[in-house]
Amino acid sequence: MIRDWRMPTAMALVLALALALGSHPARGGNGMETSERYDRGMAALMALAPDKARAVQEALGGVAPDLGRFVVEFGYGDIFTRPGLSPELRQTATIAALTALGNAAPQLAFHVEAGLAAGLSAEAIVEIVYVATVFAGFPAGINAIGVCREVFAAKGITVTPPDAYAGQPANRRDRGLAALSVTSREAGKKVLASMGDMAPDFGGWLLDFSYGDVISRGVLSPGAKEIAMIAAATARGTMGPQLAVHVRAGLAVGLSREQIVETVMQMAAYAGFPAAINGMLVVRDVFAATGS
Repeated sequence: MIRDWRMPTAMALVLALALALGSHPARGGNGMETSERYDRGMAALMALAPDKARAVQEALGGVAPDLGRFVVEFGYGDIFTRPGLSPELRQTATIAALTALGNAAPQLAFHVEAGLAAGLSAEAIVEIVYVATVFAGFPAGINAIGVCREVFAAKGITVTPPDAYAGQPANRRDRGLAALSVTSREAGKKVLASMGDMAPDFGGWLLDFSYGDVISRGVLSPGAKEIAMIAAATARGTMGPQLAVHVRAGLAVGLSREQIVETVMQMAAYAGFPAAINGMLVVRDVFAATGS
C-alpha cells in the first residue's frame, strides 16, 4: 500500500540539501546552471539507488557521457525534484509507464528498486503492474512481474498477497460497477450500451476484468491508481480517449490539477516529448471542459 506521502528521513535530508543548493539555477545555459542541475539531480538519484546510479553513469561514460548527464540533469534535476508529486507517486507513475511501454526491463528494474527506496511496498509495486496490465496487455504485465521478482529476490523481499477485495461485493460485475461509479457515475451502463450492438461480451470484459478484477482492488489508494493509469495511457501514446477518462477520474477522486500535470510532464523523460505533448493536450481539454 502507498504509505504516508512523506519520504524516508535520510532521503528527505539528501533531497532537501540538493534543492537548497540548486533551487535557483542560473539562466543562459552556462556552466553554473549545468552544475547546479547535475548536483540536484545526482543527489536525488543517489538517494534512490546509489549503486545503480553509478553503474549507469559508468556504462554511458565511454560512449555517450552526455546522455548520462542528460539523465541526471533533466530526468532528476529538472523533473524528479519538482514539488508537484511526492517521490512515491513519481515512482508509481514511472513503474506504470515502463510496464506499459514493455521495452525497458533494465529501467523498470531500476525504478522498482527506486520505488522501494521512495517508500512503496513490494505489494504496492505489484499492484501498479496489475493496473498497467489493463492498458498494455498480459505480455507486458507478465514481463514486468518477472522484473519485480528479480529485484525482490535480490533484496530478500517476500511479497504477501493482500486481501484485495475485503469488504467488497463477491460478484465481479458488482465490484466493477461500484468501482466505475466512484469516478464516472453512469459510465458503466453507457459502456455496456455502446458495445451492445456489436460486441456485448467486450463491454462485459471491460467491466468485469478491468474494473471488477483490477481497478476495484483496495491495495492502492484511488489517487495512486489514477496516477498509474494516467501515466500508462500517456506513455502508450495512442490512448487519448482513455487518457481523458482517467484525467476526469483523477479529478473525481481528489487529484489536483498539479498532480495530473506533473504526471504527464514526467512522461517526457520516459516516453518522449511527443507522447507527453499529446497527453498534455488531452489534459488541457479535460480541464477546460470541466472548469477545473
